[in-house]
Amino acid sequence: MKKLRVGVLFGGRSGEHEVSLLSAASVLNAIDKKKYEVVPIGITREGRWLTPSHAERLLKGDKSPEHEPRHLRAGDPEATSAAAVLAKGEGVVVPPIPGENHSALVPFETSAHEVHAAASPIDVDVIFPVLHGTFGEDGTIQGLLELADIPYVGAGVLGSATGMDKDVMKKLFRDAGLPIVKHVTVLRSAWRAEPKKVTKQIESALKYPVFVKPANLGSSVGINKVHGRGELPVAMDEAGRFDRKIVIERGVGGAKSKAREIECSVLGNDHPTASIPGEIVPIKEFYDYDAKYLDEGSELIIPAKLPKTKQKEVQQLAIRAFQAVDCAGLARVDFLMDPRTRKIFVNEINTMPGFTSISMYPKLWAASGIEYPELIDRLIQLGLERHAEKKQNRYSR
Repeated sequence: MKKLRVGVLFGGRSGEHEVSLLSAASVLNAIDKKKYEVVPIGITREGRWLTPSHAERLLKGDKSPEHEPRHLRAGDPEATSAAAVLAKGEGVVVPPIPGENHSALVPFETSAHEVHAAASPIDVDVIFPVLHGTFGEDGTIQGLLELADIPYVGAGVLGSATGMDKDVMKKLFRDAGLPIVKHVTVLRSAWRAEPKKVTKQIESALKYPVFVKPANLGSSVGINKVHGRGELPVAMDEAGRFDRKIVIERGVGGAKSKAREIECSVLGNDHPTASIPGEIVPIKEFYDYDAKYLDEGSELIIPAKLPKTKQKEVQQLAIRAFQAVDCAGLARVDFLMDPRTRKIFVNEINTMPGFTSISMYPKLWAASGIEYPELIDRLIQLGLERHAEKKQNRYSR
C-alpha cells in the first residue's frame, strides 16, 4: 500500500518560531514512518521557504552552533538544536498552483539574477502546518494551501483568523452565548493620540486588576497584568508594539485571589469531542511566555481537580467555543475559573496549540486515551476528510 506523503511545515516569521521548531521535531519523531512518508518543509525567521532536501537536516540532527536557538524548557532537548538548520538552506519561492491530478507546492529557487524550478518539488498529499502565532495560525498559510488545493491539518482560513484575533473571537463567543470576562478593545492609534481619554474609557468600564493584551499574538507574548493606573501606560505601550488592537480584560478573582487556569483539548471537524480538562498552576502571577517555556516550577495537573459537573461544563463550553469560531481539526480552549464563585469563563481558543509530546494539548488527549502517535494520525485523517468535504462545493454554475 502506497504511503501517504505528509508535509510537516514548521518555523515561520512568528515570535513563536522556536516553539514551532519544537512542535515539529516532536511530530517528526513520533509520526508513523511505516504509514507516512514525511516531507519536512522549513520557513526561516525571515520568511524564506527551504527545499525539502535542506529541511531534511532537521531529521538528521545537524547542528549549527553559531545559530543555536535558546533552550526552551517545554521542548525535546535532543531535537531542539537540530532546528537551527533553518538558518541555512536554499531560499525558494512557492507559487500556490493546484495540480491536475493531485496538488503540490512547486518551489522555485531564487538568486540575484534568475529564478528557476527547484530540483525537489514539495509533492505531498496533506500538510501538517505546525506553525504557531502570526503568519501560521492566523489564516495566512491556510489561504496559501487553499489556493494550492492541498489538504491540511487544522482550522481553515476563517477559523484560524478569528481564533487568532482576541477581539473578534470574544465577539463570536458572546454571540454564541458563552461566558466571557468583561473587556474593552482600543486601537493603538487612539491610545497614542489620547492616552488620558483611553485611560478614562478603560477605568469607567473595568476595575483593576486588568490584563492588557495585543489582540493578535500567541504564547502570552506582550501580555501584562496591571494592578493600578500607574502600570497601565507601560502595559499599553508593550501590547501596542505587537498589534494595532489592544484588548483590556477584567482580572478574574479580583485583587486578592488569582483565577484558576483550566484548559481543554478539542478534536474533530463537524462533530468535535473534548478531552478531560487540565489545570495549570503557573510559577508566576499568570501563565506568561517565560512561565510556559523558560522558567521551571509551573505545574500541570491532569485531570483538573474539578467536580464532575464542572468537568462536563468545561467540555461542553470547549466544544461550543470550537464551533463558534468555525474551527476544524484541533484546538485548545483556555478557561478562567473564579476561585470564590467557581464561575467559569471562556478565555480564548488556540487553533494550533503547542504540539510537543509534553505540551498540554497532546497530554490531555493522552490522559483521555489517545496517545501522541495516534493523535497525529487522527489529525491527518481529519484534514483529509475536511478537504474531501470541501471538494463537494461548486464555485460556478
